[in-house]
Amino acid sequence: MIKSVLRGFALATAMSAVAFAAAKNPTVGGAAMFDSKNIIENAVNSKDHTTLVAAVKAAGLVGILEGKGPFTVFAPTNEAFAALPKGTVDTLLKPENKATLTKVLTCHVVAADAMAKTVAKMIKDDGGEHDIKTVGGCVLKAKENMGKITLTDENGGVSHVTIADVKQSNGVIHVVDKVLLPKM
Repeated sequence: MIKSVLRGFALATAMSAVAFAAAKNPTVGGAAMFDSKNIIENAVNSKDHTTLVAAVKAAGLVGILEGKGPFTVFAPTNEAFAALPKGTVDTLLKPENKATLTKVLTCHVVAADAMAKTVAKMIKDDGGEHDIKTVGGCVLKAKENMGKITLTDENGGVSHVTIADVKQSNGVIHVVDKVLLPKM
């Protein structure tokens, strides 16, 4: 009886530890995000990022974002893609537009593990605005206002980080509400 109670207690403790570990990361798109999984393994579970996942697959970037990293990904939601002019997403997903799609997507990726606190410090250290160079060669202008980070793309489009610091095994995701577009 005592062994059974101890086993039950040990199991409950282990399950609480797992739940606590999962609670460290915010949920995204209704799905738990695990810091033991890579960017792709987590993103495929978010119902808010199905368009992004389809685009990453079409661009052939899955292997890279499953890689060692570290990466910071500013991950636009389905709503962000839907806000683009009508037909834009369908056009980008066509095989003949793979280079353009790759450019757009890699302008959301930074070759570093940059948590929001780190980005906010860089913004402060740079006098209120920090240039973030992306893997795609874009420069995003990061600003912070009342604890919220915004990113301005090369065309003047402004995106807000809506969910910050979603830790991944190979970096971090920050969910954004607009697609960041490169100068074309």
